[in-house]
Amino acid sequence: MKEEKQELTPWDRVQIARARDRPTALDYISLIFRSFMEMHGDREFGDDPAIVGGLARIHHRNVTVIGQQKGRTTKENIKRNFGMPSPEGYRKALRLMKQAEKFHRPIICFVDTPGAFCGIEAEERGQGEAIARNLFEMSSLKVPVLSIVIGEGGSGGALALAVANQVWMLENSMYSILSPEGFASILWKDGKRADEAAAVMKCTAKDLKELGIIEKIIEEKEPVSIVNIESVANQMKKGIIEFLESYDGKTGEEIAEERYSRFRSF
Repeated sequence: MKEEKQELTPWDRVQIARARDRPTALDYISLIFRSFMEMHGDREFGDDPAIVGGLARIHHRNVTVIGQQKGRTTKENIKRNFGMPSPEGYRKALRLMKQAEKFHRPIICFVDTPGAFCGIEAEERGQGEAIARNLFEMSSLKVPVLSIVIGEGGSGGALALAVANQVWMLENSMYSILSPEGFASILWKDGKRADEAAAVMKCTAKDLKELGIIEKIIEEKEPVSIVNIESVANQMKKGIIEFLESYDGKTGEEIAEERYSRFRSF
């Protein structure tokens, strides 16, 4: 008799979402898109390696691709600030989004961050304003926006790239207002109860699909890693093409109104 696959707990999925060998935004970009040309800088302060973005092609379309980028080694993670963007990262993302709108390019975002960087220097440069500005501006963009949570989707740091017409999640990713450790520390004054918090928070793809917060779950037959990424990337590419085709013929005003109505319905 064939043994049934053991169901993963929410905490198991949080751990998988954080795994070091989990593919990053650049891994998916290299497999899904052609002719990716990265662009740098926010035109105000500098460039933030925790957010990558630029121009690319998929199928026969030009698109703008933006992603929160973690590292795989300690050296890479230090360079990328462990995927925690600073204000200039969010301003770079917004600059690319507004450019995409100007030239009628759809926007694809890859979300993977434990949260925005909370260091004093980020606050001095306007972290809260940068995130709030993204939320405000993204809500009225007149081009289709798709956001895909590929690992961690933490707090406003994730939402700043997720005010989209549709939000998808990989099966073993998480999307929440804060980390389970933070939740447990606030609610129970004990960060060691993070496993219990993960279950209470309803932060998994399955939970959020049932609650109507996301539109689609991308299946992982086994936890995705750099070894088996191609099957998931192919599934994702097919879905992205179908998403883009579904907006053919819609006006910018209709696209923006759909996005606005989506968030108003929560």
